[in-house]
Amino acid sequence: MNAFIAVVLVCANGIPQDACTDDKASEVRKVRVANELGCTSGWQEIIARTDLRDEIGKTSYLKTECRRVKE
Repeated sequence: MNAFIAVVLVCANGIPQDACTDDKASEVRKVRVANELGCTSGWQEIIARTDLRDEIGKTSYLKTECRRVKE
C-alpha cells in the first residue's frame, strides 16, 4: 500500500518556483496523508495560524508537493 507525504515549502519571492526545494525553503512543513487529495487541503489554515501569514504574498510564497512513499 502507498501513502503520501504532503509538503509545503515557504520560499522567498526571489527564488524561482522550480528552484524552491527543501534545502532552499525558509520553512518546510510535512505531514503524512492517506491519499493525494490529502495533499491539497488544509494548508491555508495551518499557515494562517503561524507568523508566516504576514509574509505570504509579500516577501515569500508557498509551494506544495505530494510525494509518494512506500509503507
